[in-house]
Formats: sequence, structure tokens, C-alpha cells
Amino acid sequence: MAPRATPPRGGGFEPAPFDVVEASRQVWLSHWNPEAASGMAVFTAILRSQQLLADEVNRVMRRHELTFARYEVLTWLATDPESSLTLSWISKTLRIPPATVTNIIDKLEADRLVRRVQHPSDARTTLAVITPRGRRVAQSATDDLNTTVYEQIGLSEPQREQLTDLLAELRASANEFDVERSQQVIEELGTRHRPAPARPRRKPGIDVA
Repeated sequence: MAPRATPPRGGGFEPAPFDVVEASRQVWLSHWNPEAASGMAVFTAILRSQQLLADEVNRVMRRHELTFARYEVLTWLATDPESSLTLSWISKTLRIPPATVTNIIDKLEADRLVRRVQHPSDARTTLAVITPRGRRVAQSATDDLNTTVYEQIGLSEPQREQLTDLLAELRASANEFDVERSQQVIEELGTRHRPAPARPRRKPGIDVA
């Protein structure tokens, strides 16, 4: 029996007849600059992998009438303990230009997924607050994304961790984030996002220590 064909991925294209990244590396080694060949291969491999995964993610986003940028903002809002973030925090943390953040929030607000409110202690600051509808959409889109893309990435768990660590080193070398403060800020975020422990319920006639 012939093996079952694997459905094409990466925007519906059929598999290429050869590994373009390796072929390009061989060209660099023989024609352009052997010392740059490995760097070119890293860039091309990341670029082509990003295109493949972005196609899959965007298909999921379209099913939920979102773009990935709007989804990313929505999920940060959905997991924030206050269900709100300042527009400046969104811009700085997610590396989105302020004008683009404004457009994203405009669209989310038009779709009744978020609403704008004035910061309670700073009249110059605007907060984006997720709505119940926005929370439902974030949950549905995330469930879909986890099942159809993230859980299906063709690497083992150790390979995923190794690749993530290598790319973190690449990003750090390009000053993409503050290496010295990163772990401290991550721990602070973890504390902020950790659910509060449930308070014991007092029963009539019984003192709770």
C-alpha cells in the first residue's frame, strides 16, 4: 500500500524538490563567502520557518476574525489580573509603534472585544480593558491555535527548548531585550499573573486559624 500523502503546509504550496536553505549554503560556500555561509543559512532557515508557521497561525486567526497583532494584545489583556493594560505598555512590551497600537485598539473596540477607560490615577493615560466577549474570543482562538499549530510543531519537547534557547541567545546578541533585567522582570510578571490563593471558607461555629 502506498504511504498516505502528507497534506501540504506553508500556504498550500507543495514541498520543494530540495532543501533551499542547504542549497543556498552550498552556493555561498562555493561562490560568495564561505565565512558568511552559516550566517546566511541561519537567516534563511528562520525566515522560511517563520513564513510557514505564520501561514498556519494566520489561517487560525482568520477563523476568529482576528489578526495576530490583535490576538496578541487580546491574550495579554485576558491574562492580566486587572484585565487592563496601558496603551504605552502594549507598545513598549510588544514592540508595536504607538500609532499601530491605536489602530489595533480601535478595531478591537469596534468589535466589542475591548473598551477604553481613563486611568484611575493618571488622567493622561488610557487603559485598554478586555470585555467578556473579548475574553471568550481570546479563549476560543487560543484553544484553536494550541491544537492546530503549537502542539503540532514537528520537534520534540527537548528540541523545542533547545531551539528557543538558541534563538534567545541570537536575540540577546542583537540587544532585543535587556539581558541584565530580563529574569527579574519575568519573575515579577509571574507573581503578578499568579492566581491568588483561595481563602478558606468560614463554617458556622468553627474558627479558621
